[in-house]
Amino acid sequence: MNFNETTTIDNDIPYQLSYVESLWEGMYEGRNPLVVTGIFAFLMHEIVYFGRFIPFLICDFIPYFNKYKLQPNKLNSNDDYWNCTWKVLKSHFLYEGPLIFFFHPMATILGMRVSAPFPAWPQMCIEIAIFFIFEDFYHYHVHRLMHWPPFYKKVHKIHHDYSAPFGIAAEYAHPIETMILGFGTVGGPLIYHAVVHYMLELDVKWELHLATMLLWIVCRLFQAIDAHSGYDFPWSLHHWVPFWAGSDHHDYHHQMFIGNYASSFRLWDHVFGTNAKFVAYRKRQKEERLKAQKTKTQ
Repeated sequence: MNFNETTTIDNDIPYQLSYVESLWEGMYEGRNPLVVTGIFAFLMHEIVYFGRFIPFLICDFIPYFNKYKLQPNKLNSNDDYWNCTWKVLKSHFLYEGPLIFFFHPMATILGMRVSAPFPAWPQMCIEIAIFFIFEDFYHYHVHRLMHWPPFYKKVHKIHHDYSAPFGIAAEYAHPIETMILGFGTVGGPLIYHAVVHYMLELDVKWELHLATMLLWIVCRLFQAIDAHSGYDFPWSLHHWVPFWAGSDHHDYHHQMFIGNYASSFRLWDHVFGTNAKFVAYRKRQKEERLKAQKTKTQ
């Protein structure tokens, strides 16, 4: 393979492919793009999903990290881990896998770019930020609807089997919930591309690229697994980005079964007051810690 090969941008500007872009082109060369995208995206999903969980699993076996657990008095058994892993894997292969394979033809029909070059990093960051905002808005309202008794009893209750969640429980859910909430992840990029391509008719470089979509999926998996990790470390993102939801925000939802419906940000729970009990709960915890410290120093 020639890693110094060049292509063109908008059919007239020469562009030398990077090493990664050349590998990308080689992956598709002479192969069915639907199969290549499906296999690559599915393997990437599994590696990131279970790989991101491993650090949290290791922390479970190191007593030092117990002080960072959000619900230290609730311990999940090995059976809980194995049961969750088995059901998540079954869901991945029976439901999410086919949806991943279906995404490529659907996106291709809309005109999504697959071939190199990749979009510039600033553009990818802007697009992923847009996808986060869309997904969070969608997730908040649909998740809140899932707690409507008829939906909760027949669909969403499965996800609440673990009141003290752990990383791989992020996608432990009823197939119907997986498909409905999953639209928040894939729907944002598709709507974005449709707007850019058909409504605004912007330059081709602003059209959705598969590489951006895959990077977005990685970011979304990191967010979901961290939110279900059961740990709140001093270096956790919400300590640095105040509007980020984080694990303490979502862990409370599993602990109390209500409130804190958003996925990535705290905005909508604040706007609609569905974080009121959470805020009061954290305030009480802070007061109790301060009181204990005073008692200890006296």
